[in-house]
Amino acid sequence: MLLALAALPAVAQQAVVPDARLNRVEITGSAIKRLESETALPVQVISREDIDKAGVTTAAELLSKVAANVGGLTDGVSINVGGDQRGFNSANLRGLGSSSTLVLLNGRRMANFASPGDDAGVDLHNIPAAAIQRVEVLLDGASALYGTDAIGGVINFITRKDFQGFDLSAYAGKTQEGGAGKQTASLAGGFGNITRDGYNLFAVLDLQNTGRLSTSQRKFIPELKIPERLGHLLSSFTSPANIRLTRTQRDHLQDIGFTINGKPITNRLINFSIPNCAPPANLYLPDGTGGVDACTYDYMGDTELYPESKNISLLSRGVLQVAPDHQLYAELSLAKAKTRYVGSSARVTGDINYKMIPALANTGLDQLDEDYPGELELRMRLNEAGRRTSELTSTGQRFVLGMMGTLAGWDYDIGLNRSVNTVGDRDVHGYVLYDKLIQGIRSGIINPFGPSSAAGVALIDSIQVNDEVRHARGTMTTLDFKASRAIGQMDGGDVMLALGGELRNERTDFTPSALLMTDNINNDRAPEGGKATSDSRRVAAVYGELFVPFAKQWEMQLALRHDHYQTVGGASSPKLGLRYQPDKSLLFRGSASTGFRAPSLNDLYRPTVYSSTSTLPDPVYCAENDNDLSVCADNWNTRRYSNAKLKPERSQQFSLGTVFEPSRSLTMSLDYWNIKRTDLISEIGDDIILGNLAKYGNLVHRYSQNDGLCDYDAEDNGICYIELRKENRGAQKASGLDLNFDLHGVKTEWGVLGARLNGTLVLQSKLQNAPGDPYISNLGKFVTKGVVQRWRHHLTLDWEQGPVGLSLANNYSAGYDDQNSAINTDNGTVVAANRVKAYSTWDVSGWWAVNQQFKLRAGIQNIGNTSPPFSNQAYFFLSGYDPSYTDPRGRFFYLSAQYQFK
Repeated sequence: MLLALAALPAVAQQAVVPDARLNRVEITGSAIKRLESETALPVQVISREDIDKAGVTTAAELLSKVAANVGGLTDGVSINVGGDQRGFNSANLRGLGSSSTLVLLNGRRMANFASPGDDAGVDLHNIPAAAIQRVEVLLDGASALYGTDAIGGVINFITRKDFQGFDLSAYAGKTQEGGAGKQTASLAGGFGNITRDGYNLFAVLDLQNTGRLSTSQRKFIPELKIPERLGHLLSSFTSPANIRLTRTQRDHLQDIGFTINGKPITNRLINFSIPNCAPPANLYLPDGTGGVDACTYDYMGDTELYPESKNISLLSRGVLQVAPDHQLYAELSLAKAKTRYVGSSARVTGDINYKMIPALANTGLDQLDEDYPGELELRMRLNEAGRRTSELTSTGQRFVLGMMGTLAGWDYDIGLNRSVNTVGDRDVHGYVLYDKLIQGIRSGIINPFGPSSAAGVALIDSIQVNDEVRHARGTMTTLDFKASRAIGQMDGGDVMLALGGELRNERTDFTPSALLMTDNINNDRAPEGGKATSDSRRVAAVYGELFVPFAKQWEMQLALRHDHYQTVGGASSPKLGLRYQPDKSLLFRGSASTGFRAPSLNDLYRPTVYSSTSTLPDPVYCAENDNDLSVCADNWNTRRYSNAKLKPERSQQFSLGTVFEPSRSLTMSLDYWNIKRTDLISEIGDDIILGNLAKYGNLVHRYSQNDGLCDYDAEDNGICYIELRKENRGAQKASGLDLNFDLHGVKTEWGVLGARLNGTLVLQSKLQNAPGDPYISNLGKFVTKGVVQRWRHHLTLDWEQGPVGLSLANNYSAGYDDQNSAINTDNGTVVAANRVKAYSTWDVSGWWAVNQQFKLRAGIQNIGNTSPPFSNQAYFFLSGYDPSYTDPRGRFFYLSAQYQFK
């Protein structure tokens, strides 16, 4: 099954790997090795068999099947131009944010994704997928063992520990409509038996290649009818170029009776190619951002939905029995992911003298009382430079050296962990030198309104940028220890005590290239500050855990952890867990704890980032321009600021649950969870700001304000930039129910049957922007950055008969109220209110064990070729659907083979 239960012995003992020497096991969420695996904390387990059945090959794909993982960063979300943290794949338990989900490898931390941005967390590309033996998901936050910053929960990827022989696997897949094909190969080898030889050494090498997917390869993109439905989200930067008149220029042209195609102009944006424009990307949409006198650009016809990527990873582990009670171990993990993101062709804001445009040459625009008389602003699309392409390379290196064993009755484990993540962000095509481009436009060599001459094309080719514009490196060095032993006995068994601690040093280095800092790359702005940054801090933690079985049916887990972060401060976080098992078939469990999440180094110190919003209307500017979207809807500039004065987030959470096992074949569990966070570290969303200017208008900086950062223009009340600043804002509340149903090993005359359901019903999810403000619910409603669906589940149905088997799986996400653009123009809406339909896909896989060494597997993902449902969300670069939980690949076929020999 995909999600097993850690509850009763009949089930839970399958979810752990026993320490043969001690005959005890260690469960994620506790530092105490125990003879039984069931605890007071809900732990879901994904086995290697479950991973193979699902047909997934990466850690990110695997976690998409976990119902509690909501709104994590994905390759689809990373498709953007100018956004930060491209290439980052993350986990997000409970929808509380990637920064509140702790991802571990074999129970220890990894360095966070190094590129500075809004989210902190481990890049799932750095998890060696082929080496995973199982995954344990602790759905109880603020772990007193791993760190109380794990408010949403802990995901522990556990690799093979004692492998012997060789294992060769190959995988190939393709989509029905083309694009996004995949090929993988892995080789595992190990030798040595700990018990017999006193050592074991093994390594796993994994290679993966995934092809790109363009919008032109998917029929569901035109079926979304984005130009008709979402014209306000499209772009006014077109080819042929739109001309953006000043108010004075427009009024003058109207006064002299100037017309286009025999009709007087009404708007400030004009284009002489209307109504034809240059389809299919450049369209005449009177209700779009181009307005009635200009063209609108549909970038969704000119971008990619899924990036091309190449991943390689190596995991090696060695164990040496240095004495009967002591083992020395070392672990090396190397991973490299190279991902190529392709967006639409470049936007260019340029200028040209009006006399170079024949239709305007005799209009006398140079006689107007303006700062630059006769100069016209161009909004053009630089198709001749090709689509903007960035190449992200994320590398992970991790080395662990440790010793474990028994000393004076204590089970101990001490280790030194050095983990590094490096991210290189390279502009490889479609980005050009701005000053040379503008010179070419002004001189007439580059034609904004049609094909350029050979000299113009040659100029564009000569100013293409191929430069690693950003380089980031994050390092984490940790010395940790833990030890546990029995300190007494009660009616229920041994009283166990665990003590532990860690010393950790975190460091981030960010180096922009010299070219980037010239601020001369079109569409790639330099970070404010003009220099490389390097920040570090020390973290120390100590913890204790007490396991008290005060009766045969009752046991209690008490834990206390104290964390201290340099410059931020510290906190002590207690945890209480209770478990009551009146008989073998029924168990009740509960826990309560507090949490503490320090701001990340990026939250505190990252350089100011220049970016832009999705195309959003500005209510003030719309009111001043007769609600003309060609003027008052734009990709407004933003400045994203860190904040060195941030305080830690605090949390309180508790859970109550029950597990029922009426027979060996059936296990059911239901757990209620409740989380509250205060001093929430966040920004106010740009849509929230523009939707409530009465309260947040001070964050919108206009040209007419003369604040020193913008060119002052008393007559232009347009937006210069929107200030997005990290602050400790308000609170967040979330609660829900986790349901698990596991029917397994049912023997019939037709074979062995099984059915498993893992689902999460969210009862509450809401945020508060500031203390005293009303809470805004994102439960079943898209707000700012995304939505928390009320119900998500993964269902599997299994059949097995001798050497063959079949598995049918369903992935379901409930429908919700769309973003529906909270921006008011004149009637409170921009688009018609939309209800996003539920998203449900079915997968099937079958396997055949040809013999003990050779196994074949084939499968189809998304059997029904279900397309992502329409959404009018304006947060992600991709429009028309939500890429955070949907899969644009459609029906996908795969075949895999595995050969083992010992």
